[in-house]
Amino acid sequence: MKDVIIIGAGTAGLTAAIYALRAGKSVLVLEQGNYGGQIINTPKVENYPGIEQISGYEFAAGLYRQAEKLGMEYRSEKVTDIRLEDGAEAREELSSASLETGNKIVETTEQSYRARAVILATGAKNRPLGIEKEAEYTGRGISYCATCDGMFFRGKKVAVVGGGNTALEDAAFLSNYCEKVYLIHRREAFRGEEKLVKELRKKENVEFFLNKTVQELEGGATLQAVVLRDKISGEESRLEISGLFVAIGQMPENGVFAGLVDLDENGYILAGEDCRTNVEGIFAAGDCRKKTVRQLTTAAADGAVAALAAAQV
Repeated sequence: MKDVIIIGAGTAGLTAAIYALRAGKSVLVLEQGNYGGQIINTPKVENYPGIEQISGYEFAAGLYRQAEKLGMEYRSEKVTDIRLEDGAEAREELSSASLETGNKIVETTEQSYRARAVILATGAKNRPLGIEKEAEYTGRGISYCATCDGMFFRGKKVAVVGGGNTALEDAAFLSNYCEKVYLIHRREAFRGEEKLVKELRKKENVEFFLNKTVQELEGGATLQAVVLRDKISGEESRLEISGLFVAIGQMPENGVFAGLVDLDENGYILAGEDCRTNVEGIFAAGDCRKKTVRQLTTAAADGAVAALAAAQV
């Protein structure tokens, strides 16, 4: 029996652990992969208040060490179900009384745990392009992590697809190692920070392809080219590259909670700035909940808010 179980060990989850532990609560963190979340793939974090510059991995490691020293219990297990202690699994089976009170049962691939409160901090995963042969070329020219795989393309021509901060950061990172970096975006303007766009425009080996989408993938054993379509003219063109880095956003991994907490049409958990879901004692923090801004600062804020609320259950 724990006071608080946190599912996910990204920025939101580890921040929640720190705040709950400091509130004197027993905390179990469950994570099916590695701790840290998406930020561990970012080489430089320069927009977190009070920290001028730090690597994503170093940032995540610091959070983990801090929570560990405070007494966090951490287990590498995949959560398969959450239900209320009365055994009801579907929302429609829950009475109004059980929605308001009762312990939560968290099932994993290994065992079951009980807690007064649960914080869902599962983050989100990379969104694929959704085109033919994408799975075939993943790992053979297509990557979703520039910092993980960029060095494999040293001295080669590559492309990055996307218009947010991640795509801009990926292009900047790759420009240090690759002969040429093409930045492909489906719109005229980028969603990412203007500061990053300006820095990229100064690089001689970075070229922008705006109002274009990737339609086809070509190659043999490995990726050799992509076919682009101009969204305005409809014309198609062929771009020879060795690597394609996809950075077009993320998708939440909340399917396992769908029978209990409310989700929006895109699968994000419906929870307000107080991080409370429709079920009393279950909270959502970070990128897994429906929100407008998804940054390290907002993930950390969610973690703190959710933990302090969970400590009152």
